[in-house]
Amino acid sequence: MRLGPLTAHRGLRRFRAPAPPAPERCELCAMVLAEHNHRHLVDITRRALACACTPCALLFEAPDAGQFRSVPDRYLVDPGHTVDDAAWDLLQIPVGVAFFLRHSDLDRLVALYPSPAGATESELDPSTWQTVLAASRLADLLRPDVEALLLRRIEGRIECYLVPIDICYELVGRMRLLWHGFDGGAEARAALADFFTKVARRARPPKEGDRP
Repeated sequence: MRLGPLTAHRGLRRFRAPAPPAPERCELCAMVLAEHNHRHLVDITRRALACACTPCALLFEAPDAGQFRSVPDRYLVDPGHTVDDAAWDLLQIPVGVAFFLRHSDLDRLVALYPSPAGATESELDPSTWQTVLAASRLADLLRPDVEALLLRRIEGRIECYLVPIDICYELVGRMRLLWHGFDGGAEARAALADFFTKVARRARPPKEGDRP
């Protein structure tokens, strides 16, 4: 059976290589982004992240820059914090990870944790969060909207870091993708361990020059 030109053309499509994905671009100026030139902005009105090139990100580093804020790249650790099991239990968070940020548009603290449904916001009274945050000097260094206090409960201890907010949402996305069953499953636990290994490697204790 001979195929007509149109039928043959459609048949050949199955053997073509898939089209390469479109390059990621800055959401402000449309410049193609490379790994060395990829920053994030927080849209404080929509509570969303936007990709940006370095020149555009530099325009929004001031705390009064308007709708957008540049996400910084500092990682701090507080080995002397006093967050303990009693303080953690006050949070009533069903998983071993939580992060806190100061939301300038809402003028309040927000506490979230990763779950199979994505980032889940804690419904606790803000005074409870303040009790926990008061146990670490990192809380006073938080930059509103763009940084988070990241806590992890593991093997009888609690780790405490100050991190860029975008990596918290990166963690939420990975957990949502990998989570299986009641406890997340082996793959999700391995990804979580790898994530915190990288955070610990980058984090340093706060020093005199650190400011919110």
